[in-house]
Amino acid sequence: MSWQPERDFVGYANQPPDPKWPNGARLAVNFVLNYEEGSEPSIQDGEPMSETGLTEAHGSNQVKAGRDLAAEGMFEYGSRVGFWRLVKLFEDRGLPLTVFGCALALERNPLASAKIRQMGYDVCCHGWRWIKHFELTEEQEREHIRLAIASLKKTIGERPLGWYCRYGPSVNTRRLIAQEGGFLYDSDSYADELPFWQVVEGKPHLVVPYSLTNNDGKYAGIVGTSEEWFSFVKDAFDTLYEEGNTQPKMMSVGLHMRLIGHPARAAGLRRLLDYISTKQDVWITRRIDIAHHWIKVHPYPE
Repeated sequence: MSWQPERDFVGYANQPPDPKWPNGARLAVNFVLNYEEGSEPSIQDGEPMSETGLTEAHGSNQVKAGRDLAAEGMFEYGSRVGFWRLVKLFEDRGLPLTVFGCALALERNPLASAKIRQMGYDVCCHGWRWIKHFELTEEQEREHIRLAIASLKKTIGERPLGWYCRYGPSVNTRRLIAQEGGFLYDSDSYADELPFWQVVEGKPHLVVPYSLTNNDGKYAGIVGTSEEWFSFVKDAFDTLYEEGNTQPKMMSVGLHMRLIGHPARAAGLRRLLDYISTKQDVWITRRIDIAHHWIKVHPYPE
């Protein structure tokens, strides 16, 4: 039987390691821009109907089969408008950003890919397409991984060093990533607030966990206004910042161009960026920098 993920209910428990973030930071914060628009399930790419996930059309179910032109337009808004609004917020403040990039989506917007290269954002591969990897066969998934790597080499100029599936991986994903080689980490875990090592087929593999809690996906559920979202994520930051006096952690903040890229929602992100920027001893950084730091300071114990 091939390697399978195992569940771990203990983790670091009440003795998490000191991450020793640069300059003694109490908290490492990583903002993630999910670039999915153009890779989602659609008629043009062979699916039976349009994707509505994380749009204003989600839950309406007005189009039962075939194209949902309203939902398609909402996805297009993300890459046509939302991307540029969000990038400007970070560019104006000189802040770094990580892009969870779906390879086909970036192929379909050369101007966005060029901007990502220009800004020096790191691209963690979000799949060849924004689909559910746990529905793929092992061979299909292996092919998607290879297609994504080749595509990002062309659009971004270098192969991805990180990997993250849509929502959840398959039982094969981590093994296939490790077998492919060239990846420093994956983020297919929501299990911790610090990176951790696993052993995959006898070799150490780094996991840099992500969060669906500190995420603008909340606009599709429990929050409605930018002030509610700002207050929610600010509370998470304040808690981790206070705990960082003795137990520094990392915080991922997930963003979607077709959600928080709208003006009223972007206002909450602007407030969050400005608030965090007033705090001392915070390392706002790219995801690849966290991975490199962990590998250097907390290498897998041989």
